[in-house]
Order: sequence, then structure tokens, then C-alpha cells
Amino acid sequence: MSRTFVVTGTDTGIGKTVFSAALVQALEAHYWKPVQSGLEEKTDSELVARLAGAEPVRILPEAWKLRTPASPHLAAQIDGVEIDPLALVPPQVEWPLVIEGAGGLLVPLTRSVTYADVFARWQLPTILCARTALGTINHTLLSLEAMRARHIPILGVAFVGEEVRDSQAIIAELGQVRILGRLPQLERLDPQTLRLAFADHFDPAEFKGPAA
Repeated sequence: MSRTFVVTGTDTGIGKTVFSAALVQALEAHYWKPVQSGLEEKTDSELVARLAGAEPVRILPEAWKLRTPASPHLAAQIDGVEIDPLALVPPQVEWPLVIEGAGGLLVPLTRSVTYADVFARWQLPTILCARTALGTINHTLLSLEAMRARHIPILGVAFVGEEVRDSQAIIAELGQVRILGRLPQLERLDPQTLRLAFADHFDPAEFKGPAA
């Protein structure tokens, strides 16, 4: 199987999907969102397809699509669906694959299994997305501890937001983690601006090294 990455986050709404789109675009990768909750607005798969300029064949279908915009465990319960975490197996594709989780690491898929449990089973290099705004130090360091406690391979941290040098530095020092780069806030968000921003702030070689 070609190089596969898991993208997770410290929280919901921090820009994880935009980063995933940038990575899909840069690596000409496939994209897979295992579980999508909430279908009233554009799904994450649709957003990634648009921002990455990815043809439909590179956007793999979700294993579960839930109508209710809530945590997967609750959305499934409301929708009358049962999620089987063991059925979540990374697809085998010829090109790189980016897999995006939902919200943070400990978001529950069922009442007994979290995304972190699934990531630990997969043993794939995992990228932790973190915002640069106030509160990120605590959230990021806690997330790193949770990943290490479950032996999830950590590729590094990708920041999203305006530069906050001290926060980024202290996370690298205390978290003993590689900083992959920082995706800035873009006034105009489209495939071209996203491609340029990723190229300016990330080194493609960082996505070829071993996870920690």
C-alpha cells in the first residue's frame, strides 16, 4: 500500500479539513473520511475535492454517512445506525492516501470506542493539527500524551492559523514533537491560494520521514 497518513486534531473546527485538502493536493493523494456526521451542509469530502481540485476517483466514499450533526456515536444512535469500528480498514490504493478523523482524538465512534482506539489499531503515521490561538498549548500537549499512551505513531504537528512563535516553540519543546509547518489563515481560500500557502510553509520531505 502506498504512503498513508491519518490527520487528526486537537478539537473541532480548527482547520483540519483545509489542511487535509492541502496535503491531498500536494501529494496528489486519495482522501477518505471514514465517518461523516451532518449532511445538511457540504461534507468534508466535498470540501476537500473542491479545495484540492481532486477528481472524483480520488475521493473515496465514506464508510458511514450520518444525517445528524453530532458526535458519531450520538449521530448513529439518532439515525438508527450501528457503527462497527472493526469494519473501518484503510482502503488500499496505488497513490498516497490521506485519512481524516472527526474532531479530536477522543471523539467516540460508539459508546466504547474512540477514534484514538481505531488509530492505535491502524498504526499509521498520524499528523496532529492544532490551531495557534489561545489554549492551543494545553490542548496540543494533552493530545500528544493521549497519542503516546496508545502508541499511535506521531508524524508531527501541523499548525493552522497566524504565527504565534512562543506557543509553537513550547509545544515542540515540551511535547518533544516535530513541527511540520503552519498553514496560515487565507483571505481567499481556493485551490491556487491553498497550494501556494502549503508550498510556502511546509517541506514535502517532512511527509516521507518515519513517525515518532
